[in-house]
Amino acid sequence: MAERRQALKIMGAIGVSCMFPYEADELYGKEQPQHVHEEGQPAPLPTKFKAFNPAEFALVSRMVDLIIPATDTPGALGAGVPFYIDLLAASSNSLLAVLRSGLQWLAGLRFLSLSEAQQIAVLETVSRNAESGDDGDPERFWRAIKSMTADGYYTSKIGLRDELGYKGNTVLDRFPESTVPEH
Repeated sequence: MAERRQALKIMGAIGVSCMFPYEADELYGKEQPQHVHEEGQPAPLPTKFKAFNPAEFALVSRMVDLIIPATDTPGALGAGVPFYIDLLAASSNSLLAVLRSGLQWLAGLRFLSLSEAQQIAVLETVSRNAESGDDGDPERFWRAIKSMTADGYYTSKIGLRDELGYKGNTVLDRFPESTVPEH
């Protein structure tokens, strides 16, 4: 009986975590800045965010770009994930506290001044610590930012359609045969 309850709790948690009712693009799509003006000059970052100040937003932007960089499709930065994270942080004081603590830690490392290789080394270290069970401010921050980056990216049109090739409500005349032996 206890095993059944545990299984139901897990299934319920999965269901609740998948119930977020918005695509990331719907939440922040109209607020996304154009990154290049017609004259070829970089566009300024927006000056008003819901939760972060410009320095914090710059750190979040760099983090998401390192977590899901652009390849043949735009990465998390191109999908507007920093705005998604800003919106989520504005709706939860506890999440905002975790993020601010981590952003202060990164600012103390002068993270944006580091080379990309050094930035990646910092993230690899905190990732290993988080996986080994460490639960300090940097590790809690890493788990939160990594999760929100993946959620924001793969619920955006860029992540869902361009990256994963999701075609939406399409009718299949048949399902492809499984090549997994036990199926």
